[in-house]
Parts: sequence; C-alpha cells; structure tokens
Amino acid sequence: MSPDPTPAAPTDRTQTTGRRNNDSGFRLRRPPLLLYSYIANELLAPFFASFLILYCVFFLVRLIPLLEVVLALRIGLADFIRLFSYIFPRMLLYIIPMASMAGVIVGFTRLTNDREILALKACGVSLKQMLPPVILIAAAIATLTGFFSIRLIPAGALGFKQLMFELAKEKIDKGLKAREFTEALGDIVVYVDEIDDQQRWHGVYVSDMRGRTQPLITVAKSGHMEAEMERMTVTIVLNDGTLHNNEGTDNQVVRFGRYQLQISLRPPTQIGKEDVTSQTRGAMSQQQLLRAAAKQKPNSKLHRIFLSEYHHRLALPVGCFILSILGLPLGLQAAPGRRAVGIPLGLVVFVLYYIAFTTARVMSEEGTLPLVLGMWLPNILFSVLTVVIFWRVNRERPLVPEQVQLFVLALYDRFLKTACQRVAAVGQSMLHRMRGTKERPAATKDSVDQLPIHADSTTGLFHLPDCTDYDCPQCRMAFKDVEQAKAAGFIACEFCEESLRKKQTSTD
Repeated sequence: MSPDPTPAAPTDRTQTTGRRNNDSGFRLRRPPLLLYSYIANELLAPFFASFLILYCVFFLVRLIPLLEVVLALRIGLADFIRLFSYIFPRMLLYIIPMASMAGVIVGFTRLTNDREILALKACGVSLKQMLPPVILIAAAIATLTGFFSIRLIPAGALGFKQLMFELAKEKIDKGLKAREFTEALGDIVVYVDEIDDQQRWHGVYVSDMRGRTQPLITVAKSGHMEAEMERMTVTIVLNDGTLHNNEGTDNQVVRFGRYQLQISLRPPTQIGKEDVTSQTRGAMSQQQLLRAAAKQKPNSKLHRIFLSEYHHRLALPVGCFILSILGLPLGLQAAPGRRAVGIPLGLVVFVLYYIAFTTARVMSEEGTLPLVLGMWLPNILFSVLTVVIFWRVNRERPLVPEQVQLFVLALYDRFLKTACQRVAAVGQSMLHRMRGTKERPAATKDSVDQLPIHADSTTGLFHLPDCTDYDCPQCRMAFKDVEQAKAAGFIACEFCEESLRKKQTSTD
C-alpha cells in the first residue's frame, strides 16, 4: 500500500496564501497620481493667468509715481530695469497670495460647472482625496512668498538705496565739466578749471547758498570729490585755498590748507508716498530686526515695532497658504445654470484678511494685544474658518448655516427692505426719465401666473410668485406649474395652499 499523502503541502499553500493576503492587507495604497496631476494642471493655469493680470495692474499703479524718479535722474533703460527689479519683490508679496487664491477658485469653479466634480464624486472620489494637490501647490506658493518676504524684500530695499545713490552721484559726475558752472548739487555751485585723468580738480570755485542770503565763496588750487554710500553723502575736499564770508558790511577771509564740504544727496526717492531708500524696518533682515529689538527697552513701542515686522514676514506666507486652501470650498459654490460666486466671495475674504491682519498688527504695536498672539491671530481665525467651511461643503451643506441666513433675512426685511425698495424705485424712475421712456407697468395676474414655481428641497414646500417666501435663499428648485411641483413630491405652504383654494373656489 502506498503511504498516505501528507497534508503538509496544502497547509503550506494555505500559509503562503494567508501570508500574501496579510502582505496585501498591509500594502500601502498607491496615490492617484493621474488625478493629482489633472487637478494641479487645472489650478496652475488660472494661477499664472491671474498672476499676469494682477502683475500688470500693480505695474501700472507703481509705474506712474516711478516715472518721477526716472525723469528726475534721467535713468536709462538698463538702470530702469534694475530699479524696477528692486521693487518687484514688494509687489509680489501681495500679488502671489491673491493669484493663488484666485487660481484655486477659478480651477474648481470650472470643474464644477463642467460637472467633473460630480463625476468624480460618483466614482467615489471625495473632497479629501482632491485636497493633496491643492495642499502641495499652496505650500509651494507659500514657500515662494516666504522667500520673497524674508530674503528678497530687504535685499531689494537695500539695492534700491544703493542704486539711487549711484544714480545721483553719476548725475553729479556727468554734470561736472571743466570750465562750466555745475548746479547739480542744488544750492551749491561748483566751477573747475581743469579735471585730470584721475578725476582731480585744479582751480576750484565753490558757491554755497545753503541757508544763507549771501553766498559763501570758496576758492582752492585743487580738490576732489569723495562719496559715502552708507550715509548718502558726497564730500568735496579742497586743498590750499581761501574762504570768503560776506555778512552785511563785514567781510571775512579765511585761509586753509585742507577744507571739507559735506553735501547730503537727496535724490527723488519717493515712490508715491513711500520713501524706499530710508533704512527702515522694511529694509532690515530678520537678524537685524532681532538685534534692533534687543537694543530697545523690553515692551517699548520700538521694541514691539521691530518684532512685529519680524513676525509679519513669517505670518504672511502662512496666510497665503490658508487663503489658497480656502479657495477650494469657495470654488465649489458654482453649479450649472447658477451664478458663480466664488470669485466675489474670494475677493471679500482676501480684503477681510488683510484688514484683520493690518488691524491686529497696529493693535500689537500699540500694546493693545500681546505681540505674538496679535500677529498670528488672523491666521488662527481664518484657519478655523477654512476648516469649518471645508467641513460644511464636504457634507453638501451651504457655506452659511440656515439659521444665520434666516436671521440676516429677518434683519433685512425689518430694517433695510423698505429703504432698498424705495432707492431702487427712485433709481428706476430716474433711469426711465433719462432714457425718455415710460415706466414699466406693474405685473398683472396673468403675468404672475406665468412665472415658475419655486420649491425648497429642505422643507419640501413650494411657493407661488405672490408668496412672501418665493425668493427665499433655500428655494433653489423651479417648476413650470403646480402640477409638476406636486408630481415631484412637493406640497404648497400654508399661504400658497390658501391661495390655491381660493383660486379653485373662484373657478368653480
């Protein structure tokens, strides 16, 4: 007899199969890279478009006051490009967050209008699964904003200051010619007989009218000009000459071997109302801000001002990240056949954020709020707002709770509705008078009957055109007539039920 087959092989196969199942159970799910890349492409295209549009707007606004500097210093094309590149990072500090939020809103608005979001949800893709590419793009843009805020803006302010000094000194050097009176130094007029190859002067005449009624005349055999970029000053050094001071009837002559005449250069450095060449907190690096704050008394105003600038540069990129994430639920407010409100809402949120940020900064500098808490409070509040809005949209709920909407509508009906109707009536009357046309007659009963029926899907009620709840925010469905609304499972409200009953009685 042949020996019984041992059950070891099936057991091994079972163990192997179980091990494979266990391995497959612990296997990480592969991220949907195709979905992520598709969403990223949909967001980046409107981001770059918004960036170009906003950049052109900011460029034109910035260009008008910049032309005064260009014309005053006679700047060429190359220096103009350098000049604008120095103020470019400060513009991007506001352009990039706005373009990022607009790009997310526009991208998801298009996906919603084309029913692609609906198709993704039907395939089992939730909003949480669509969030990773938005987070990655928002983080990359926030990092870029932080780089501009921390590194490029202080460097640009310092470079702008140095460029202004170089251009002002260059204007003096070009204007200073042998055997010509030079008035490039304002109230100081310089005349030089000869200028050698080493820019040494021979036979110098200087007339100084600064704060005087009579000029202070200086005559020297030789001299030269020295520049101090840090102090924005030019020093005229004169050798072996005389100084003539004429005040009234007295005439004073002073002989000198070496005489220095210091001149503070004041080129037109105002762009709009902002002095971009002054060494303010905006031109300091992060380390310089901390050192400047440490030199002040603790909790003094200057101490808080330097630290507020330090935290401002860190908090603003975080705000850019929060606003970009908030653009996702705002972009989903669009729908086929419904007005897209994402862009207006995004603009309102952006303005409110910067108002809150500026207010908190002023209160922190004044000592009304603790410094760190005040500088980061807007980001905390808008982070909570973003989480709440995303949670409501993910659960297919409106942005604003219905209780809040009803409360606002009640306030509007009680205090503002009559005034707004009167203003609208006056405006329409004036418009008709300007156009020379008659006022539109009031709607008749037949025209009212031709209007669609509005229905509220949350309560299951429909309203007739003459009902007070006809235009309520929750009434998002419309039917051609009452029969169609009843066939869809809706019933009339109390007022409309009474109106239909009276209409039926009069018809009978």
